[in-house]
Parts: sequence; structure tokens; C-alpha cells
Amino acid sequence: MPAEIAFPKAPLTIFGFNTDAKVGDTVYHVQSEARENDLLLQTQVFVKGHCIGKRASSYAETFVQPGYTVENMHELLKQQHRMMLEAVRESRANDVFCTDGEVQDVNAGGMSLRWKNADAVFNASPAVVKLQVLVHHQPYDGALVTARLDFTHDAPIHSQSMSEADGMAEIEVELPPVAGTELPVLIRAKGDDKSVTRKFRLKRA
Repeated sequence: MPAEIAFPKAPLTIFGFNTDAKVGDTVYHVQSEARENDLLLQTQVFVKGHCIGKRASSYAETFVQPGYTVENMHELLKQQHRMMLEAVRESRANDVFCTDGEVQDVNAGGMSLRWKNADAVFNASPAVVKLQVLVHHQPYDGALVTARLDFTHDAPIHSQSMSEADGMAEIEVELPPVAGTELPVLIRAKGDDKSVTRKFRLKRA
């Protein structure tokens, strides 16, 4: 019988889990951590120190809801870690890995966002954020993409656009005339009954 996941009983100060799972003759090391600055949960799978795949999911939509607590995020990370462990033990990890910068919501419905110009440094307003919207790794046409500058559930829309046939969308963000090296932006894509929400940190010159 596989060993149970060892979750810390101490106060919630370090958000990460590490578990080894042996499948046949191969030992997989599953490592999960919260990247709080980006509102992301990341799980990586290693074999002999080499990362064979990862899954990054966004909890931004949960974060902006009234009543959110750090314990909510901790529970979501625990669930993702268990889900990935099960996938490894059942030899289907490739089915749940994300590829090439794709990020879904923690309650994934198959829609993901890929930030195409994440390395850009913006020195003039507006900043043009380039994105790709996908569903089950395929480009999604006609998603409504919105940007908000406040991280609350009822924050007003700052700007919006639509994804095209190749899933690409560009959204403009006005840079406020204040000092700072980063501007946090909440971007959401929605189409049909699927959606994904991510926090982006725009680099400023």
C-alpha cells in the first residue's frame, strides 16, 4: 500500500509538500509549492533529479472572493499535490502536466492562458499584454479577455479584448504615473462555460 502524504501539522507558514512515489523500479519525487506573488500553485515531478513535467494552476479567482483565507490556498495546494500523486501512481502524469507556459485555474475546466510576452519591460503607456487562450491545449476563438487593476471580486474592468482564431489576444493596460518596478494586473479569459483568471506582474522600466 502506498505511503500516506506527510502534511505538516505546524502553523501554516511554509507552503510546500514533498512526496516520493515508487512505480515499478522508478522513484518519482513530487514537489508542490505556492508561488504567492503570482497566485500560482506549482507541482513538479522529478526522476533522479531531472524534472519530467510540471503543473501550474492559478488560484487568483479564489483569492479575490470575499472571505478568502490563506487556509483556502493551503487546502487547494494539498488537493493539487494529491491529484498529481495519484496521476503518477496510475502512470497518467502526462495527462495532467501543463505545457509551454499554460496555466489553468485550480478548478480546471480545460481553459488555460499563456503569456506570450512575459519578458517584456514596458516604458510607455499603454502596456500591450500578449496572450493566448487555449482549451485542452488547442487555441480558443472568441474568448472575452478582461483586465482589472484591483484584486477584488467586483473590481471594475480596466480594458478588454477578444481572442482570435489562433487563440491570440492583445489587451492594453494604462500604466499609472507612479514609481514602481512592477504593476500587478488581474486578467481573466471566459468563453462558454469555461474561464481562467491569472495575476500578471508587468515589468516597468
